[in-house]
Amino acid sequence: MKAIILAGGFGTRLSEETVIKPKPLVEIGGKPILWHIMNIYASQGVDEFIIALGYKGDVIKEYFLNFYAINNDISIDLATGEQTIHQGNQPSWKVHLVDTGLHTMTGGRLGRLRDWLEDDETFMFTYGDGVADVDLRAALAFHEAHGKMATVTTVRAPARFGRISFDGDQVRTFHEKAEAGEGWINGGFFVLNPGVLDYIDGDETVWEREPVENLARAGELVGYRHHGFWSCMDTLKEKNLLEDLWSQGQAPWRIW
Repeated sequence: MKAIILAGGFGTRLSEETVIKPKPLVEIGGKPILWHIMNIYASQGVDEFIIALGYKGDVIKEYFLNFYAINNDISIDLATGEQTIHQGNQPSWKVHLVDTGLHTMTGGRLGRLRDWLEDDETFMFTYGDGVADVDLRAALAFHEAHGKMATVTTVRAPARFGRISFDGDQVRTFHEKAEAGEGWINGGFFVLNPGVLDYIDGDETVWEREPVENLARAGELVGYRHHGFWSCMDTLKEKNLLEDLWSQGQAPWRIW
């Protein structure tokens, strides 16, 4: 199974870091948050990734092209230029780095990846800035059991996020950026059937608006409630919180 990770946004609310690097490469504990997210998936059997690139996508390509050198000891013979990488315990991931446009919206980025998926291939989909101790195997089993086109992992969070309302497990309404109240919100970590791509009109489509709202109206969106840890990394305050948890050895999302 493949996991698609959005990694193309400008990260303007974290401009202290994203002026020189894309947000998915902002580090927690000396490793990019993208690395943390991929480990969450890989620890649960998902080790093929399609990374949707945009802003500073070349920097993400350079990171993966140099992945072994960055994450291992190396020896360089300056007389000959010969390099030896002393390999350690490295992940057996397959990573596809795909340019999905500089200004493409979230839904548009997903839509551009249609050719990277099989026609009947269930896949996972998330953002490059959020971590959780989510049970992805359970989310997949839940998705397969209900037989709908889309599953969204929902989490509890303050009102600055959009809200999701339920009828049983069925998602009744999906509202982006509610103004007041607390409730279930979009935590990312979707499980999707390829048919959801038909709900995307083009590059200007925002996934969290028309596609997800229309899936909910059609009765094709079901919510998997995650009661554990979840956090996005939209701001420097949230970045520092994640850094503190990691440095104290109390990072709940470290399930690998």
